Amino acid sequence: MSSRIGLQTCSRRRKASRQSKLWRIFGVTTTAAVLVAAALAQPTPPTRSVWDGVYTSDQAKRGQPLYQQHCVSCHGEQLSGGEEAPDLAGGAFLASWNGATVNDLFERIRVSMPQNRPGSLNRQNNADILAFMFSVNQFPAGKTELAKETEPLKQIRFDAAKPVEKK
Repeated sequence: MSSRIGLQTCSRRRKASRQSKLWRIFGVTTTAAVLVAAALAQPTPPTRSVWDGVYTSDQAKRGQPLYQQHCVSCHGEQLSGGEEAPDLAGGAFLASWNGATVNDLFERIRVSMPQNRPGSLNRQNNADILAFMFSVNQFPAGKTELAKETEPLKQIRFDAAKPVEKK
């Protein structure tokens, strides 16, 4: 009998050892999965700036008549604002959006403008109007149109001043 008890004890130890190994593997795998999920959940910092040519001249030209039709009555011909409408060009405008992403500005326009019909313009119209605003604020045009989708817009920093080039 004692050898039988010894075998049972040994068998239990092996089983416990296997379970312990499995729990350790599970724990490591779970920890790794949590770390990967946390890393993926962190927003990636913008990789481009409004100074990198994020819209085209043609897009800004398309945006000008849209601005005239939907925005000028409140924000003025020179984008200088009105009694209750903020400036869309110049120092105060640049300072208020400095450090944000272009998506932050795009979303503000998309959900709250035009004031008399918020959200009535499609994403392409909003991107074109924003391109026009960038041209008035003397951000350089580039070869690719300003995106109308959220993720690419999140990758563009709104820098009020041109970043100093690293040597």
